[in-house]
Amino acid sequence: MTQPRFNAIGLAVADMGRSLEFYRALGLDVPDGAEDAPHAEIPLAPGVRLLLDTHASIAGFDPGFTPPSGGSGSLAFDCGDPAGVDAAYERMIAAGAASHLAPWDAFWGQRYAVVQDPDGNGVDFYAALPGATPPGS
Repeated sequence: MTQPRFNAIGLAVADMGRSLEFYRALGLDVPDGAEDAPHAEIPLAPGVRLLLDTHASIAGFDPGFTPPSGGSGSLAFDCGDPAGVDAAYERMIAAGAASHLAPWDAFWGQRYAVVQDPDGNGVDFYAALPGATPPGS
């Protein structure tokens, strides 16, 4: 018997076009023409995808589905260095993203910031501060 293997993160979205616009602004490789589709798949890393499904699509196979309010998860992106965190945050704010946490030097040794996608899911930007010991080391 094959063991389960992690390969995707799924998010429910209210407006596919708006969500894809957000993830394009973030720099992800969003497939062309997916704006009117009920489902979209965006590659994140080798073998890992971000799956977006409209509320209507989910309700079509799950009659008990209730759309989440205020987001239901978060994605985290390593920005390489503290300046990269600031640049990613500013780029997304300029593209219309809502700010949740402006860039700051976190006590755990990272430059850290959070914006929200159109459905309120967090998108975290982080990078190790110079001389900091990475979390979990």
